[in-house]
Amino acid sequence: MSIIPVALRRPVVARDTSEHHRVATPLELLFDLVFVVAVASNAAELHHGLSAAHYGTVGGYLMAFFAIWWAWMNYTWFASAYDNDDVVFRLLTFVIMSGALFLAAGVPDLFADGSSVTAVTGYAVMRFGMVGLWLRAAAGHPERRRTALWYAGGIAVVQVLWIARLWAPEAWWVPTFLLLVVAELLVPVLAERTHGYTPFHPHHIVERYGLLAIIVLGEVILSSVQAVQGVMAAHEDTAASGGHVAPYAAEPGGGAAALSGGMAPLVLGGLLIVFALWWTYFSRDHVRAIEEGGRSVWVFGYGHYLVFAGIAAVGSAIAAAVDVVQGDAEAGTRPVALALALSLGVVALTLSALHALGDHESARTMVPAVAATAACLVVALVVPSMGTAVLLMGLVLATLVAHRVWSTRGALDGAEAVR
Repeated sequence: MSIIPVALRRPVVARDTSEHHRVATPLELLFDLVFVVAVASNAAELHHGLSAAHYGTVGGYLMAFFAIWWAWMNYTWFASAYDNDDVVFRLLTFVIMSGALFLAAGVPDLFADGSSVTAVTGYAVMRFGMVGLWLRAAAGHPERRRTALWYAGGIAVVQVLWIARLWAPEAWWVPTFLLLVVAELLVPVLAERTHGYTPFHPHHIVERYGLLAIIVLGEVILSSVQAVQGVMAAHEDTAASGGHVAPYAAEPGGGAAALSGGMAPLVLGGLLIVFALWWTYFSRDHVRAIEEGGRSVWVFGYGHYLVFAGIAAVGSAIAAAVDVVQGDAEAGTRPVALALALSLGVVALTLSALHALGDHESARTMVPAVAATAACLVVALVVPSMGTAVLLMGLVLATLVAHRVWSTRGALDGAEAVR
């Protein structure tokens, strides 16, 4: 077994944008897993809010998800350009991970009060960690020193404003949040366009985004399985005590009985949804959109907020749907079904827009997604059974996938003929 040496300090030089076989590092994979803890905490709060008919939690979910996604995205693009894998880089990455865990711990307070000292502290740790990384890049890459300094200064100034927001009157929380979001989004735009683009690796970026999509989909499966496990455990406890058995169970006793009736189509529909979302995301190669540069890079980078937030919200809605079938939810079938349909629509439409960006055929790419979104909304509005509604939405997405496979069959056959 050979020892892999790690230098204490290396010059922070620009990575080769055409480097072959550039893949995610073990540190980046760990980084993603830590951030998914924050995603899961946020999604759990949305699940409980939907189940309890507290629909105002949607706003808290979107606010918290922005903080999680923004910190992840900033680090991901930086590492694509300047990851030198020395001890200092690793330690600063650990600092950012620690901030993500603080943010995850503060998510419940953020939902309850609209502001959280713990969440802001975690976000500040992440952002000041990024300041340290950008200052190192400024020292080691003279050609992009002004870009790196703009990043470091912009992040620091905006972060100070986030901390100052803790003392803002409650009535100002939403307006100040939106203003600071705009300020955050403008920092990269002004830094990159005014002082030159950082040397990110297109294939590496696409892989990093794809890996996070897979991990968030895994969180959807996990939250759904945990919800079903809760149903089965409650069913077994009720049967053992001789109490009333939920109407969706065909007969008391045994976990399998708890998956009959209304629960079986829900589980099947949830699996179809997860599989279809995975297929849809990876049905196109996003590298082309990034390699073209300009507006495409920004649309791809920023547009994924809706993709990731939508996928995580799908998991929350499915878990709330389990509560509805179980009879533990204060919300009815229609609101939860609408939450699921809207989340699916956001993901389908955003992914179709991103695919259209690469294909340069927006009409052909967008029309099926619009039709699928409309179909899901109709199902949510007219189908009275929660399990049936989830199953039908899963079938709608499966049909969308089948359409895409069929529509691209000719191009694939032509490519094989050329070979």
